[in-house]
Amino acid sequence: MKVIRFFCLLPALWLTTSSVYAQAVNVNKASVEEIAQALSGIGQAKAQAIADHCQKVICKSPQDLLVVKGIGSKTLKKIEADLRFSDE
Repeated sequence: MKVIRFFCLLPALWLTTSSVYAQAVNVNKASVEEIAQALSGIGQAKAQAIADHCQKVICKSPQDLLVVKGIGSKTLKKIEADLRFSDE
């Protein structure tokens, strides 16, 4: 019985730790795939929109992404800890 419980908890444990240890991404230099992978809740379409915007305008703060279609204050709050704007 304990073995079954352990294996039932493995997926939940994996999902929790993978999001906690996600790498921050420099949106000014990252590829669409890197952005989609690093930012929780951001799929390919929004990642493409972020990449396109950051190629036109060098973003310096999370608020710079609010002009990207599909990125509102709720989404921004969810992803801002994983955003970087320089290589520092």
